[in-house]
Amino acid sequence: MTEAARAAVYLDVDGVLCPFGPEERSDWESPFEYVDIGMLGIHFAPGLVGELNRLSARPGVRFVWLTSWEDLAPRYLCRAIGLDGRKWPVLRAGEQSGGAGWWKLEAIQRDIERHSLRRAVWIDDQLDYEESAAAWMSILGRGILGISPDPRRGIAPADLRRIEAFLDGGTERRPRER
Repeated sequence: MTEAARAAVYLDVDGVLCPFGPEERSDWESPFEYVDIGMLGIHFAPGLVGELNRLSARPGVRFVWLTSWEDLAPRYLCRAIGLDGRKWPVLRAGEQSGGAGWWKLEAIQRDIERHSLRRAVWIDDQLDYEESAAAWMSILGRGILGISPDPRRGIAPADLRRIEAFLDGGTERRPRER
């Protein structure tokens, strides 16, 4: 991206992009597809991949991998499902301070500070269960949107609409109710 990012979207994989034991019905227009990427098989919604490709091409928005997959996401997952995320930066667990906190929270905090971001979207199915993340997001207030999808369904179309509205200047920041 040639211009500086005004906002970042931090994306997890398992339970977000690739549902765990997905329900038969997808929230997207097409059913979940299955692909074996060599080391494991995953499910994904092609409609979601298309929407993420479109959203990640927006000027001023920087997509970042924040997943235990680390380099495996851009290296293997993207090609297998058609996601244009091979050049997105990857935040890694080993780069953190080693404190007792959740490594993903430490990683996003450092990245937001490093890039002086005023708006961020954090998509992770664990957000509803991590009290430290919820407390930190409440401090940031309108500057962050947390999306915590049902891990059996992953990101839903309604989540994408909320993300777009937030990136366009909306202020909603709480994870959606399940």
